[in-house]
Parts: sequence; C-alpha cells; structure tokens
Amino acid sequence: MEKTAFIARTGGPEVIEWREAELPPPGAGEVRMRHHAVGLNYIDTYHRSGLYPIDLPGGLGSEAAGVVEAVGEGVTDFAVGDRVGVFGPARGAYATARNVSTDLLVPLPDSVDDRTAAAILLKGATTAFLIEDCAEVQSGWTVLVHAAAGGVGHLAVGWLKAIGASVIATVGSEAKAARAREAGADHVILNRQEDVAARVRDISGGAGVPVVLDGVGKATWQASLDSAARRGLVVSFGNASGPVDGVNLGILASKGSLFVTRPTLFDYAVSAQDKRRLIARVFAMLEKGAITPEIGQSFALTDAADAHRAIEAGETVGSTVLIP
Repeated sequence: MEKTAFIARTGGPEVIEWREAELPPPGAGEVRMRHHAVGLNYIDTYHRSGLYPIDLPGGLGSEAAGVVEAVGEGVTDFAVGDRVGVFGPARGAYATARNVSTDLLVPLPDSVDDRTAAAILLKGATTAFLIEDCAEVQSGWTVLVHAAAGGVGHLAVGWLKAIGASVIATVGSEAKAARAREAGADHVILNRQEDVAARVRDISGGAGVPVVLDGVGKATWQASLDSAARRGLVVSFGNASGPVDGVNLGILASKGSLFVTRPTLFDYAVSAQDKRRLIARVFAMLEKGAITPEIGQSFALTDAADAHRAIEAGETVGSTVLIP
C-alpha cells in the first residue's frame, strides 16, 4: 500500500489529507518510481491555497528523486534500478511511489544523492531558465536578486557569479545576509532596515540594474521597478508575499521604458529534451561547485502540513526535503 497526499478543497495546510492504495502496474510509456526524497517548493503552497487553481481532488508536489521499480510497455530509455528524478509539471510527488510518464523523468548521476536531487531539481531548473534563457544575463552585468537566501535565490547568486555577473542581494535578516555573502553576493541589502531601491541606485552609480530577479511578488514590486535601469528587465517569477496586481503599463514608461515578464518554467521546459537539457546544466554547475542546494531542514513526508506552515512563515532556510 502506497501513501499519497491529496487535497479535496483549498485552504491552509490542514486541508492536506493522506490515502493508502495499491498502485496498478505502470502503463505504456510509464515507469513505477519509488520516491526516496521529495522536494518542497513554494509553488506547492499556491496549489494548496488556491492561488494557482488545480482540479480537485488533486495531488501536491512536483519534485522527487528515487528509483525505477517497474517499466511499462514501450519504455526503452529507462530500466529497473535506474536512479531518476522528476520536477513537474505533473503533480503527485507527495507520495511513497507513483507511476510516472518517462517524458517527465531525468536521469540522476551517481555523484548526486537523492536528497540533493530532490532539493535542487526544480529550483535548479528554475534558476537555469531564469538567468540564461529568460533574462539572458551576460558576464559583467549587475543583477538584483530578491530573497537571496531562499531556495532559488541562493542558487541564483552562485549561478550568476559563475557566469561573471555582479550580484546585489536582498535578504530579511543578518543570518540570511551571511548566507548570501557565502554564496558570492557582491552587495547585500537588509530589506527590513534599508531602502532597497536607494541602495541599488547608490551601488550602481545611479544607473540601476539591467535585470531584477523577483520571486517575492507584491512586497518587492515597487522596489524592483525603482531599481531597474533604463530599458531594464524585471523578471517577476514568484508570489511569496502575494501576487502582483493592478499593474499600470504607463509605470513602465515612466520608470525608463522597462520590460517586465512573468515567466513559468514549463514554457521553457516543454519537451523531455528541454527538461534534460536544463538539468544537465544544473548538474554541471553543481559539479563545479558554483551552486549548492544547502538543505536547511527536512520533514517526514506525512508531516508535509508542518513543512507548509514553516515555509509560509518564513522559518525555513535554503531547501526543504520531505522523507518518505
């Protein structure tokens, strides 16, 4: 009997329920994947709360690492015993095992253990596409990274430094400032004590920055606009403080003909080849030491509700892993 999380209604962490059932054999083009570690991501809370609507009842979680236990008809690129990972877009990773389409699978190298893979697949792929495919950051540019001690933010700092960019990081505490500096940030701004945009303008000699990576959303939107250089790009990719709404396009003109995008990973990782290409870049950065997942905490899989409470309260540091 396998355990699987689901929600029948949206709401707080208390809506997460568990059921036990036997898995049928994998279908054509599928494998049965035994989960050894499951990644917690902020988007999981959006699905649970209803901020990002899903069909109900529905599963939660998109990221996991484990091993292939059985293969369905027509599967030739994976075999029983292969170590594999998934990072979406299909949900259902909050489970001890499940049947997964091979289009969603990425192979895991021996050098990357299950916990590390579960902590870095989705966040790493997100970091890769944001910096290289979406913003197309070039060596020598200066990039503002909000929430630089968080999962994606921390990886982004290391990735940007590896490609020759300069990083201005915003964080909420001295402890998180230390983490951002350790990752390589050139400048760190304590966003609860300082005027972020004023500091960015000071650091940049008044010009602002060509790229802002903003995973926070509503609380940092104005600072992002005020920090961007003329014809700069604001990449708004998350809603940790709530969604950005009521956007007046005229503001973009008045701030210097700015560009704004609200990208999602799976418009950049559409095919199996796209997913494996992104993850290959992540593992290459991991191997050279440019990025580290820094697992800050772990929870039992069935304590996922407690993990959701912790991440929403800002009590987590780095990545969080759920262990079946």
